[in-house]
Amino acid sequence: MKREISFIVNSQQMKLEVEGHLRLIDLIRDQLGLTGTKEGCGEGECGACTVIVDGKSVNACLYPALEIEGKTLITIEGLLEEDNKPSFIQKAFIDNGAVQCGFCSPGMIMSTKLY
Repeated sequence: MKREISFIVNSQQMKLEVEGHLRLIDLIRDQLGLTGTKEGCGEGECGACTVIVDGKSVNACLYPALEIEGKTLITIEGLLEEDNKPSFIQKAFIDNGAVQCGFCSPGMIMSTKLY
């Protein structure tokens, strides 16, 4: 069964219909087209899918999409500064060779984001 939800993602107001069984990672990647957030283990162990919901880091692979209703979501794409320049944290990862293959880097960067 689909339900309409409203939320803010990366400073943009959204209103979407989502299935009750949908996970937040699937909403982010498949419906919003924001592919920076990755799914590693699908069990909340690896942290590759980490995003920020109302100022707290969450594993998007475990978070029900319907729970985003009325909340603010920040993905890795939301950290970019003006002119699509990397944020301070992203630049530090790049400058120090911390990106490695880059698959889990978005989750690590989101986990270090301070509020």
